[in-house]
Amino acid sequence: MHQVLPLETDEHVVAVRKAVREHALELKLSLVEQTKLVTAASELARNTIKYGGGGVVLLERLVDGLRNGLRLVFADTGPGIADIDLALRDGYTSGGGLGLGLGGTKRLVDDFLIDSRPSEGTAVAIIKWKI
Repeated sequence: MHQVLPLETDEHVVAVRKAVREHALELKLSLVEQTKLVTAASELARNTIKYGGGGVVLLERLVDGLRNGLRLVFADTGPGIADIDLALRDGYTSGGGLGLGLGGTKRLVDDFLIDSRPSEGTAVAIIKWKI
């Protein structure tokens, strides 16, 4: 299963949250795990719009031996992140928020990968496994 959704408006964030929750239910994730995944997806969707100027998210079901999971890849062609290590630190913000976005998102999921290049954009991949 592959699904690509646009990320340009607040309505798109709502659509992403809904799609992620549906897939989390299909995976039979616990309510706590569903909430963590939807929260992470919401934060990354908003970041894609706010900092990346919009983009897309790819939702992909995974099977790895006895595990099933959901991978979400958020991609934009925005300005990129100059210092990823700094951006992952709690308290760091470039937009006036609490500075818990990327670091907090990383703690909510099982796997987290970020690739960002100045002037080329950012891609963040997260995975939640049902073990």
